[in-house]
Amino acid sequence: MKKHEEKLEEKIQKLLITGDNRLKQGVDPEKARQSFLQALELAREAGLEERVRPLVELRLADLPRLARESPRSAEPDA
Repeated sequence: MKKHEEKLEEKIQKLLITGDNRLKQGVDPEKARQSFLQALELAREAGLEERVRPLVELRLADLPRLARESPRSAEPDA
């Protein structure tokens, strides 16, 4: 059972990092939001929601600001 929980925690962490990386790479913020919400849903199913929800809520609250600051496929200076 412990192994299963560790695998779920890894998957949740990977989804959070994927969302963060999508923002850093200038991908559509909706894609990042989807990753964050998937992490929260998986945490809920695994009984880990209380630990993960604050992380997801923080990211979702910062999403508009982070999306503005992300380097969206910037055109190189010519």
